[in-house]
Parts: sequence; structure tokens; C-alpha cells
Amino acid sequence: MRLALTVIAAVVLATVAAMLVAVLRWRAGTREALGRLGAGLAPGGPATYSDGELAGLPSPVQRYFRLVLRDGQRIVRRAVLKQEGEFLLDAARNRWAPFTATETFVPVPAGFVWDARIAMAPGLAVFVRDGFVAGHGSMRGAVLGLLTMVHDEGTPQVASGALYRYLAETPWLPTALLPSQGVTWSSLDDRSARATLTAGGITVAADFHFGDDGLVEQVTVAERERVANGKVRRLPWRGRYWAWAERDGMRVPTRGEVEWVLPEGPQPYWRGTITASAFEY
Repeated sequence: MRLALTVIAAVVLATVAAMLVAVLRWRAGTREALGRLGAGLAPGGPATYSDGELAGLPSPVQRYFRLVLRDGQRIVRRAVLKQEGEFLLDAARNRWAPFTATETFVPVPAGFVWDARIAMAPGLAVFVRDGFVAGHGSMRGAVLGLLTMVHDEGTPQVASGALYRYLAETPWLPTALLPSQGVTWSSLDDRSARATLTAGGITVAADFHFGDDGLVEQVTVAERERVANGKVRRLPWRGRYWAWAERDGMRVPTRGEVEWVLPEGPQPYWRGTITASAFEY
């Protein structure tokens, strides 16, 4: 009996030690990614927003900027957002899991790191790190940071997918959508406009749709690559925003939802709330 208890204790200690090492390695990986993101901070450019920068932009875009920014608003150089919400695990069963995350953005050159914990069961979380850093896209998910479930990086497809995500999420730091931050705008109609961004040799474009109030209602991409059951399909994709609030003098959405538009109908897979925002200028 004593030997059995000793063996069990040794196994438990070894498991705990392995989990601790995995967590420490995960944190180190996140710090390394954030360090490379920070190294991309580019000096120069305007320090503040001026209404004069809006000349020539599509009318709904001009209206949007005048609603969310004040003349003289400082340009965001880095943003750190705390998030909580739910992530779709099983579409057939409509099974969702809660998540918490910290997402860090740098607008010039464009990049982000998303570090999340998705609760699969009590005491069992999947660590997820998604990012676009120095023109390099990556995605990794591991149970407790130890057992890798997905690890995809270094391809143009991953990079473009990550940059699409960055562009669609810029309403959370609206100065990142200004022409001085590398975004070009083209008119679609009186309620929408196309934003185009190039970073790391990758160019993406997304359509921004504005509501009656002039704020961003949704961001759409006509075709994005979606991998499901080992197959790649190009499908429409969109993010929706609401619950706008003032943060550091800027109006930003605090809630959102992301979905694929499947032939049979929309399939949301991410729903979240911004619980805290910190901006560096």
C-alpha cells in the first residue's frame, strides 16, 4: 500500500510539474511575441488626429471619424484589451465554451497578439495564441499549454487570415483606421466603404458598413479561407459591433460577434465583451 501511494504521489507531482513548466513556457512564448510586436513600433507620423486628414475620404467614413474621434485626439500606438465571452466548440450541438483573453494591438506596422483561455471543462482550459507579428501570421492551441491541438504558422494563408482579423477589429482603436496609419478607403455607397491595408507584403480589404447612427455596424469580407473537416472553403465572413462607449476620449464598441456566412445561413463562432481597455500614445 505504501509503495502504491508513493507511486501515485510521484505521478501527481510529475504531472503538476509538467503543467507548471508548460504554463511558464506558454507565458514566455507570449512575452516573446509581444516583444517582437513592440519592436515594430515605428517612430514618426502624426502624434494627434486632425480633421484635415479626412479630406477626400468617402462621406460615411468622414462621418464615422467625426463621431468617434475629437480633433486633437492622440494617435494610439499600442492598445491592450481585456475580453471575455464564448467560443463555439461544436456547431452541430451548438456547444459554446467561455473564454477570457488579452489582446494587444500595434497599428504601425499593423500587428496583434491574442492570448486566450477557453474553458473546456472545470479545471481544463485550452490555451490559444493567435497573432500577426512582423508580417508573420500564427495560431497555436494547446490543452493547458501542454498538449498541442493546433499549430499553424508561416504560410501566406495564415498571414492574410490574421491581417483580415486585425483590420476587422480596428474599431476598438479607431485611430488605427486613419490614412496616416496605412489604411486606404474607397467608396461603395452612402452607408459603406472599403478599407485596404498592406502589412508585411500582405494586402487585405474589408467592407465597413455604417448604421443609421453613423457608427460601424458590421465589417464584411466577401471570401475568406475556412478550414473545416480537413477541407478549405472560401466563404463570406463578418464581424458585428454594438454597445458603444467612450474610452479615453474615443467612441468604441464594447461588444461584438464574429460569424461565417454558410450556404445554410450564418454561423457565429465568437461572441465577446471588452471588459477593459488601455491605450499607449
